[in-house]
Amino acid sequence: LWFCVKLPISVRVEINLLLLAVTGLALVTRLYGIHFPRAVVFDEVYYGQFLSLYMKQVFFIDESGPPFGHMVLALGAYLGGFDGNFVWNRIGAEYTSNVPVWSLRVIPALAGSFCIPLAYLLVVELGYSHFSALGACMLLLMEIVLKYFLSLSILKTVVLISFISPVSPIKGGLARITQGQPLDVALGSQVTLRTVSSKPVPCWLHSHKVNYPIRYENGRGSSHQQQVTCYPFKDVNNWWIIKDPGRHTLVVSSPPRPVRHGDIIQLLHGMTSRYLNTHDVAAPMSPHSQEVSGYIDFNVSMPAQNLWRVDIVNRESDREIWKTILSEVRLVHVNTSAVLKLSGASLPEWGFKQLEVVGDKIYKGYQQSGMWNVEEHRYGRSQEQKERELELKSPTHSDIKRNLTFMAKFLELQWKMLTVKNEESEHKYSSSPLEWITMDTNIAYWLHPSSNAQIQLIGNIVNWTIANLALVVYCLMFLTYLLRRRRKVEDIPQDSWEQLVLAGVVCVGGWAVNYLPFFLMEKTLFLYHYLPALTFKILQIPIVVEHLYIHVLKSPAQRKAFGVVILAVLCSVYVSYHNLSPLTYGQPALSSDELAALRWRESWDILLRKR
Repeated sequence: LWFCVKLPISVRVEINLLLLAVTGLALVTRLYGIHFPRAVVFDEVYYGQFLSLYMKQVFFIDESGPPFGHMVLALGAYLGGFDGNFVWNRIGAEYTSNVPVWSLRVIPALAGSFCIPLAYLLVVELGYSHFSALGACMLLLMEIVLKYFLSLSILKTVVLISFISPVSPIKGGLARITQGQPLDVALGSQVTLRTVSSKPVPCWLHSHKVNYPIRYENGRGSSHQQQVTCYPFKDVNNWWIIKDPGRHTLVVSSPPRPVRHGDIIQLLHGMTSRYLNTHDVAAPMSPHSQEVSGYIDFNVSMPAQNLWRVDIVNRESDREIWKTILSEVRLVHVNTSAVLKLSGASLPEWGFKQLEVVGDKIYKGYQQSGMWNVEEHRYGRSQEQKERELELKSPTHSDIKRNLTFMAKFLELQWKMLTVKNEESEHKYSSSPLEWITMDTNIAYWLHPSSNAQIQLIGNIVNWTIANLALVVYCLMFLTYLLRRRRKVEDIPQDSWEQLVLAGVVCVGGWAVNYLPFFLMEKTLFLYHYLPALTFKILQIPIVVEHLYIHVLKSPAQRKAFGVVILAVLCSVYVSYHNLSPLTYGQPALSSDELAALRWRESWDILLRKR
């Protein structure tokens, strides 16, 4: 802490000792058991995908938090010469997860957010006279940066992918991307279809002249028809033609015949002339869903099933026209009622590690993975295949003469942040903010393939309970003192009262601002979202204990009994940690009976392997 140089030597020694203790604890909990398991527990591969999207200057929706962290990583990749031409599939990061340990091992940014209250307390405790004007400015800057960029995001963020955005013009943008392109999708239109979902990565409906293997590694068979995938980069094989099933023409008529909600269409792959098809054959990576293919007639009992109904989800009328960019479209298979959907799974080497597209017959509700946007669009003019290939390889016309101002881009960004809609489907381990208070939830990250060894994100129930109790006791004390001081009754000295108020501002306020906003969010929430708020609540415990010991308990007997209680609680914290450590570090493997004994709450999902 460079601004501590003017502090008294005794204060500097205390600060350094505190930092050493915290660093030592972090190292011990970070390194202990780090070698196990030698497997992917949970991967953060989408960070790499974000980097590729930055390099490619592709628009995408970032629902994982504020974009600053991703921008810093992208800047490093940019300076290192990375051009984005790498398909990120599965790169592992080992996670271990008893809540306090987990936060130190996998959320280093969490520690950064606590620099704000630390710096604030130093300033309040020591007075501003110890700091120069430059130091005060640096402190303010640090607070702004950490508060805005490293705190949990209240809004889902739309990231405009460009290093120069938003302070200088960008080629394209959501407000301008349709300029030079037809707005109404018509029969004969040439389009690229991009999934609305950004998970695991934004991608485009794609096909190429390679067939599915006759038989997969697990012995299941396929149709051996042409592969249809979702590809995370711009490519000529992303182009499809909207065709009228009743006509052979592949060009737009004059005047154009627009496609409306409820219309039946065919989708012809522009470069290979294969129709988008799905049938009652299991998908390669998702056998509960149907395979999607480019239909090839092998003269076997497998007729073409290539009719699709256009379902405009965000329509305002039942005969609304399909719009470029604006319409969110669900493509429903006429024969089977399956929905064209991105499964999120990566295909093996035979599929070039591209993403699997399936026909989902049990599709329910609003799921972004089953929604598609027309991003690039032109009216087809070429009926012959050779001429059409040249047309598809030519760039779409885009007017780049007019640049948006900074304020226009800023307002557009804010509007998209406010209106972006999340999926209604629930994750198995998602939870509500109310469940975090009583720790009624957990997250399973890893299970050994042959034993009961597993890694869970699960809290220390003693810490959780004592933290809740400390918050309640603090609020009762504060309200009692406040009411009595209104009546001119001062139970504690003025400096003790000010200290108690300061503790409320930092700890209770820190808990509230990091917890209450989650009740306003529509995004899928998990237990780890509660960690910043939980830490502030744990910091409240010693404040309450100290106040009770000094100002409430008067007799030596009361204080001695209180000390015994505190010792018992600390022992309970360790016992709880020790008992749950097999779920924290993934070792040793426990029997089913031992794991069942650790299920202290009925709502905990402890994995038991069936013999």
